Amino acid sequence: MPELPEVETIMLGITPFLEGATITKVKLNRSDLRWPFPENFAKRLEKAKVLNLKRRSKYILVNLSTGETLLIHLGMSGKILVSNKKLGNYIHETAKIARHDHVIFEMNDGTIITYNDPRRFGAMDLAKTDTLKYHKFIQRLGPEPLGNNFNAYYLKNKFSKKESPIKSVLLDQSVVAGLGNIYVCEALFMSGISPKKTASKISIKKCEELVRNIRGILISAIEAGGSSLKDFTDIEGNSGYFQFEFYVYGRDNEFCKSNTCNRKIKRISQSGRSSFYCPSCQR
Repeated sequence: MPELPEVETIMLGITPFLEGATITKVKLNRSDLRWPFPENFAKRLEKAKVLNLKRRSKYILVNLSTGETLLIHLGMSGKILVSNKKLGNYIHETAKIARHDHVIFEMNDGTIITYNDPRRFGAMDLAKTDTLKYHKFIQRLGPEPLGNNFNAYYLKNKFSKKESPIKSVLLDQSVVAGLGNIYVCEALFMSGISPKKTASKISIKKCEELVRNIRGILISAIEAGGSSLKDFTDIEGNSGYFQFEFYVYGRDNEFCKSNTCNRKIKRISQSGRSSFYCPSCQR
């Protein structure tokens, strides 16, 4: 599933083609994604001007002149592609409708924005912008890991009430929004914390280190265009390349990259998810 850096990459990529433009036509090639589209979905979007785009956790938020916000979640395999628009020195011609092209937005300048999703675990919804924080997708989300409200004292307070493994706590979107399996595994390695360690036992010093490493790895991943493991591509169909920088994720049975370690990366299952870690470097 695309995590915060991948969603941020897509949001930043489509922003220049959507902000200030008007949606002239919406074509739905099916009646649902993970859930049915809201009532009169296409009609409510057509003739709406895009005011701005934001990201909240793993959701792209498209604020409209109608007073509504379009919420987009990419699910496991969702992609947003731009065509019939000049990108750099090249013009991407309008592509023929491909398999799994479920939603097509036509903009007033001729730009085509296509949502493609083979597995259909993605979702789209419309909500009133001024009450968006109460939306079922948004209301329980914790602070953004790149925001000021996410700090060591906040994290220590949350951890103090949790007797679960730290890996599971960091994946809880009500604790911190947008983190997923990849970047939690990487941040825990960089902080020298085992994914099995009980959250309440993490010291304030380790929380400071963890916050610093979470922010650092997310920023680096965004700069690298995200991580492409299976399905993720940017708006031009290009893969990210942060996966080449992984310390532990997906590297089970390979040697640890630390110069002072000769142990191999282990893989364990936690709450149905794979955790990757170095049993020597992470305690």
